[in-house]
Amino acid sequence: MKTKICGMKYSSNIEEVAKLQPDYLGFIFYEKSPRFFNKEIPILPKSTQKVGVFVDAYLDDILDKIRRYNLQLVQLHGNESPEFCYLLKHINIKVIKAFSIDDNFDFQTITPYENVCDYFLFDTKGQYHGGNGTTFNWQILKNYPSQKPFFLSGGIGLEEVKTIQQMNLPIHAIDVNSKFEIEPGLKNTQLLKQLQHVISS
Repeated sequence: MKTKICGMKYSSNIEEVAKLQPDYLGFIFYEKSPRFFNKEIPILPKSTQKVGVFVDAYLDDILDKIRRYNLQLVQLHGNESPEFCYLLKHINIKVIKAFSIDDNFDFQTITPYENVCDYFLFDTKGQYHGGNGTTFNWQILKNYPSQKPFFLSGGIGLEEVKTIQQMNLPIHAIDVNSKFEIEPGLKNTQLLKQLQHVISS
């Protein structure tokens, strides 16, 4: 199970976290987010892939960010259509389509995206487009109808990782954010080291 650390914001903190060689680092290009990123990304280890997070952004804006930051993946956290995902997938970029989950979520919603995304991401439905800091009822994932690997997000801390590891589901990566922060965008590297230890043990 891989790890994505999302909501990176400060250069020195990015460099510290990058030394832990996470699989993915997420940068949020949504101006309303307290973790909005508009700086330069320091040099990262080759094993760490850069994910750009967007919410209903214009295609040209996403393409500009892909070129500027050399992104390997884009994460679409808004109401992007399957057609929009198709356009991105065919420019040699991996696409993650995020869905906000509550107890009433209908998994048929994901069917039109099956062939136009590389991964799904399931996050807690809440006030914000992610970063709400709460988990959803993971039992609903037993209804997951696809074999496509997905990212699991939403209020994941150290306590939740053991439970996730025991779930017999195609979880590609956990996506952590607010539970490992000192303040929005500033990650606690000591907690992240503990996370790596728990995942590898």
